[in-house]
Amino acid sequence: GTLWRIDQTTKETVFIQPQPREGEPYERFNWDAPILISPHKPSRIYFASQRVWKSENRGDDWTPISKDLTLNQDRITLPMFGKQQSWDNAWDVGAMSNYNTITSLAESPKQEGLIYAGTDDGIIQITEDGGSNWRKVNLGSIKGLPQTPFVNDVRADLFDANTVYAALDNHKYGDYKPYLIKSTDKGKSWSLINGDLPKTLLTWRLVQDHVKKDLLFAATEYGIYFTSNGGNNWIQLKGGLPTIAFRDIMIQRRENDLVGASFGRGFFILDDITPLRNFDTSMLKSEATLFDVKDAYWYVPSNDKAGGQGDDRYLAENPPFGAIFTYFMADKLSSLKDERKSREKTNTDFPGWDALETEKNEDGPLILLIIKDANGDIVNTVKGTNTKGFNRVNWELNYPNKSGERLNNNRDTFGDGNIMVTPGTFSVTLVKRLNGETTVLQGPKTFNVVPLYDGALPRKSYDEINAFRNDIFAFQQDLNATNILMSKSLDLVDAMKRAANKTTRSNTELLKQINEARMKLLEIQKELSGHPIKEEIGESSNPTPNDARGIAFSVANSTYGPTGTHKATLNRASKQLSELKLKLKTVTNSLLPAIENDLKAAGAPWIEGQGLIDN
Repeated sequence: GTLWRIDQTTKETVFIQPQPREGEPYERFNWDAPILISPHKPSRIYFASQRVWKSENRGDDWTPISKDLTLNQDRITLPMFGKQQSWDNAWDVGAMSNYNTITSLAESPKQEGLIYAGTDDGIIQITEDGGSNWRKVNLGSIKGLPQTPFVNDVRADLFDANTVYAALDNHKYGDYKPYLIKSTDKGKSWSLINGDLPKTLLTWRLVQDHVKKDLLFAATEYGIYFTSNGGNNWIQLKGGLPTIAFRDIMIQRRENDLVGASFGRGFFILDDITPLRNFDTSMLKSEATLFDVKDAYWYVPSNDKAGGQGDDRYLAENPPFGAIFTYFMADKLSSLKDERKSREKTNTDFPGWDALETEKNEDGPLILLIIKDANGDIVNTVKGTNTKGFNRVNWELNYPNKSGERLNNNRDTFGDGNIMVTPGTFSVTLVKRLNGETTVLQGPKTFNVVPLYDGALPRKSYDEINAFRNDIFAFQQDLNATNILMSKSLDLVDAMKRAANKTTRSNTELLKQINEARMKLLEIQKELSGHPIKEEIGESSNPTPNDARGIAFSVANSTYGPTGTHKATLNRASKQLSELKLKLKTVTNSLLPAIENDLKAAGAPWIEGQGLIDN
C-alpha cells in the first residue's frame, strides 16, 4: 500500500499514503491496494486499506469515507492446514500480504458517489452517497459462489448505473474455477456470467468496451478471453498471445487498443478492437467479411534504437506501419493440393495423372487486398493471409516497385516498393484470385491517409510530391531498361565472338567488327555507370545517370517533398540518359544486327536471343 505521486515534468515524487489519525489503529493495505481516479473529477482519487480513503487534491490530504469494510479478523488465529498453528511456527508475515483488506474499488461513471469496494475475504460493499452509508454483500450467500472468495476486480458498468461486474477467485482454498458475476440492481442480487469458460481458469480482471456494452474482456491465469454477448459465450484471444497469467487489462480509448499486462511483467497490445465490436455469428456463414478501416497515419517510421540503458531507454515494438486491414474468413480457401491431402486422411487412393497435373498447374488460391485512390486507379495490391477466423495485414502506404520486371525474377512481390503515397482518400477491396480469375469477396471500404504531424518546415504541396514521384517512376524504368539492354548487349558481343570462332568461312573481318562494337559499348557503359578503372580503387567518376538511383530513396525517407537539388539531379540524369540511349540505339539497332547477318552468312552457330531457327 505504499503510495507515491510522480510529477512527470520535474520527475519528483511525493509520498502520499494515507495515515491513521490519532487514536486510530494501523492501516491494513493489500499488496495490490487499489487506486481509483474518479471519473467525475480528475483531482479526486480513492485509495483503500481496510477502509476507503478519498482525496480531493490528488493525495495531499485524505479523508476516510468508510469504517472497516472487511471481516476484520486476526490472521494469526486463522486455521492453516486445518488447524490453528503454534506460535513457534515459522511465521513470515512480512513476506505476505495483509489479510482482511480492500482489494478493488470502482465508481460508477453514470452516478457520482456510487462506489463499490471488494475485499479479500468475500465481501462487496456499496455506497450510493459517497461513503456516508454502506451496504454489505456477503458473496458466500450467493448461489454458486464459495464462502469467502477473493474479490480480484470490481467494475462499474459504463452505460448503466444499476449494473456492476466482479471477478473473483478461490484458489487459496484449492478451488480453481472461474467466477465472473454481474448485478443489474446495484449489487442487491448477482448472477454468474462464466458462460462456457473452461472449468479450471482463475479470473483476475474485467474490462468493458466503452462503445459496445456487451463486449467484455477477462484477464485470466491462462490468457485473455472476450465475450460479445455479455458473458453467455467466451472466446480465447490468440494471435500470438501466450497462455500465461494476465493480471490487468485496459482499453486505450483513443486508439481502441486492448492492453494486457502479464504476470511476467510484459505488455501485450491488440491494436484496434473495432472488428470485435462488429463481429456477429452471421459472419460464420459468409465466405469473408472485411471490416471498416481506421485512418492510417502518414509519417516515416524512425529507426532510432538504443539498448542497455534500463528503463531510461525502454524499447517496444511499434504497431505495423500503414493502413491496417482486418477481415474474417469462415474457412480457409483450399487449393487442390489441400483438398487432396484432406481426403488422404481417410482415402489414399491414387487420384490419377490428370488430377495431379491439374493440381500442379493450379495458380492460387490467393487472398489479395486491392487499394485504389480517389480516382479509382489501383495504387497497390497487398497479399493477404489465408486463415480461418480473423486475419490482419498492413499496407505500408506505398506504391509497388515500378522499375521494371526481369524475366528471371519469380519472386512474389505483392506490396513491394519504397515510395509512399500522399495523404488522401483511398479504398480497399478484398478479393480471391484463382487461375487468373479474380472474384470480389468484400468491399470496397474507404479510409483516409492522414499526416501524423507537421514538420518544423512547411512541406511541399501534395501535387508537387505526386508529380515528382511520377517523374521518378518514369526515370527508374528508363534507367533500368537501359542498364539491362547494355548488359545484354555486352553478353551478346561476347557470344558473337565465340560464334565467330566457329564459322565455316573466314572470320578475320568479323572479329574486327565485333571488337569495334565491344569498344563502343564499353565507352557508353562508362558514361552510364562511371570509369571502371577508377572504381577499382575508389576514385570518383564524373556524374552518371546511375548516380541518380538514390534520388528515390532520399525522397522516400521524408514527407517533406522534393528539394530543388533533387529536381536538378533528376533533370541532369534524365538528360544524360536520353543522350546515351541515342548512342546505344545506334549500336543495338544497326551495328549489332549487321554483324549478326554477317555471322549467319559465314556459317556461325545460333546465338541466344535470335529466335527460332527457320528450316
